[in-house]
Amino acid sequence: MIRPLLLALALLPPTAAAAADPLVFDTRRGVVSNSQALFDAAARADVVFVGELHDDKDAHRLELDLLRALADRGRPVVLVMEMFERDVQPALDAYAARTTTEAEMLATTRPWSNYKEDYRPLLEFARERGWPVVAGNIPRPLASKIARQGLAALDVPPAAERAQAAAEFRCADGVYRDKFLAEMGQMAGHGGKGPRPDLGRMFESQCAKDETMSESAAARLTPGATVVQLNGAFHSDEGLGVVERLKRRRPDAQALTVSITKGATPSPARRALGDFVVWTP
Repeated sequence: MIRPLLLALALLPPTAAAAADPLVFDTRRGVVSNSQALFDAAARADVVFVGELHDDKDAHRLELDLLRALADRGRPVVLVMEMFERDVQPALDAYAARTTTEAEMLATTRPWSNYKEDYRPLLEFARERGWPVVAGNIPRPLASKIARQGLAALDVPPAAERAQAAAEFRCADGVYRDKFLAEMGQMAGHGGKGPRPDLGRMFESQCAKDETMSESAAARLTPGATVVQLNGAFHSDEGLGVVERLKRRRPDAQALTVSITKGATPSPARRALGDFVVWTP
């Protein structure tokens, strides 16, 4: 079913192809689908994890389309963003309440370098509708400290700093750890030097991010609303990372995982990345 659709897209004139619906695969049904079906499923979910490539502008357009679609369907949203860290939540709240300017907010929230082009439209859309925007991530200095010292670093910070990370951590061996080590180029005996001992601490830092983001999402689950969490695809692909940690905290929550990936030819191996997999040009 995928090959004829790709051929049809290729035959479209450039302007029409650019406006065409993205190629969407519904993993649950095992069929090529469309963005409207994805949006309908999102409106029925308690939490939607959107895994992105941070520099993929098509992914950010799809995220904005998702927010618009949820608004059109009368579904309130809580927007949880990896791109902001917990300690800047007061600044985001003040901006949402219109007691500070955008310049003042940006001066204190450490926005990513592509904020203006890629994330500002999402935050502004949420702000105009009065939707909460949640700084979901652990502060970078604390994550870096864990990468250097391991989770034991959390025993040292003052209480106020410790509160910026999740209260509970689980960082066991398993599929996610193996996937992380492989992603980092870790293979036993690689280059004849064996495993790098610091990768274990780096994985603990990854766990700290996942635990904190999933706790941030779980805390904002509200009946009748959808939590939309934006994060790098690795954090949520295959239902691992933040997804499995959210389900541990809230096993009753209906979670939907969306993975936005690139590639002209959809690979069957990548269909397992999420409940919906979206290919951008």
